[in-house]
Amino acid sequence: MLGRRVIVEAFLRWIETAKTGDRARAANALGRAYLQSEMSADERAAAEMAMTFLLDDPSPRVRLALAEAIAWSADAPRNLILSLAEDQPEVACHAVTCSPLLGDADLVDLAARGNGATRMLIAARAHVTRPVSAALAEVGDEEELLCLLENDGAVISSLSLKRIAERLGDCCDIRNLLLDRSDLPADARQLLTQHVSNALVGLPLAQAAIGLQRLQRISREATEAAIVSIAGDIAPREIPDLVQHLRLNGRLTPSFLMHALCAGKVDFFAGAIVDLTGCGERRVRSILATGRMHAVRALYESAGLPRDISVIFVEATMLWRDAARKAPGSVLGNVCGRLLLKFRHHDAHGAIGELLDMVEKLHVNEQRQSARVYAALAAA
Repeated sequence: MLGRRVIVEAFLRWIETAKTGDRARAANALGRAYLQSEMSADERAAAEMAMTFLLDDPSPRVRLALAEAIAWSADAPRNLILSLAEDQPEVACHAVTCSPLLGDADLVDLAARGNGATRMLIAARAHVTRPVSAALAEVGDEEELLCLLENDGAVISSLSLKRIAERLGDCCDIRNLLLDRSDLPADARQLLTQHVSNALVGLPLAQAAIGLQRLQRISREATEAAIVSIAGDIAPREIPDLVQHLRLNGRLTPSFLMHALCAGKVDFFAGAIVDLTGCGERRVRSILATGRMHAVRALYESAGLPRDISVIFVEATMLWRDAARKAPGSVLGNVCGRLLLKFRHHDAHGAIGELLDMVEKLHVNEQRQSARVYAALAAA
């Protein structure tokens, strides 16, 4: 004990008069000696006490030299690493980005209490776990989350990806990085399409050229088409989450549901009806696939569709069954065209009129796409 006190006291006396450069070199040498040299227990305790004193050195050069010597090692004193991690950025960067002693709880706490520079350092670690990514997704700003998304060593849960989309989906760079990810959940992908739509509607030049009302309609239709496309490509396990997200955001409109049905997105459409009715999935699928007309209509009305609209949905369902059996590759064109023939001469106003207008737009778009394919094949 006496030997340890003598060593520390001698070091402290020297520190009082030493120049900054000498103190920095001593701090670095002391840190390396602690990790790499054979020391007795007393010598190791004395070295740790001396390094702890250096944490209060007025020059960041000294604290930086200490951090450079010990931050990378799992054998460094944990109390020193925790203190260095909360130092100014050029000192903290070594501890925060490199130290194996900082666990998830430490990093989450640093992310919550630290500033943007600290969170950027956390996001740049070679390995970022799900809990740490979740903390950054909740409090991080644009630059920090760009760093996280660009980090191949970061494990980011689907919930965190959705949270990033909610908070910063209006940022173009964030949006592009999210959309490039194969693990982006469908509900987050839909959020990003909404951000794009909102950005388009908010452009003064577009408003002046097209008119706000027409621009909003175009944006709504484009967003709906994008969601239907997303719904057709996702894994079955993602459907309930996407359906719930769309319902909570008022997106499960009759127009949208008809679009999904006419396009043959049967798994998604069934999931939507399950969510809206509360019926079991097996029963809903059975009714949609083989149920008689009155059973199908009762199902749709239990989902909240009015009687006059449910009749159109029943007819679309029967047409879809028939088209799927005869020509599964062209369900959209078959259903839309035949549905229009059936209801074109009806007195269509309000919700019914909007529904049939949407069906007609789908039909026109499908015809144009078929013409393009035909022209390409003819020219080949």
